[in-house]
Amino acid sequence: MVEKGQRQGGMIKIKSRGNESIHQMLRRFKKLCEKEGLTKDIKRNSYYEKPSERRRRRQRKSFKRLLPME
Repeated sequence: MVEKGQRQGGMIKIKSRGNESIHQMLRRFKKLCEKEGLTKDIKRNSYYEKPSERRRRRQRKSFKRLLPME
């Protein structure tokens, strides 16, 4: 049995709830994709990023984490 939001084999599956419309199901699906980080991953992989650029981006991200928030 697949629980809501559980990924199985790389796919996100949702089941309709009672009288739920297609629009509501689509909204839930989009939220689950956002929660799983799928949309960020797709946007990041939509263009080629050189290894040096990827390294630079990761270093900037880690540097921001190290700075104290004021």
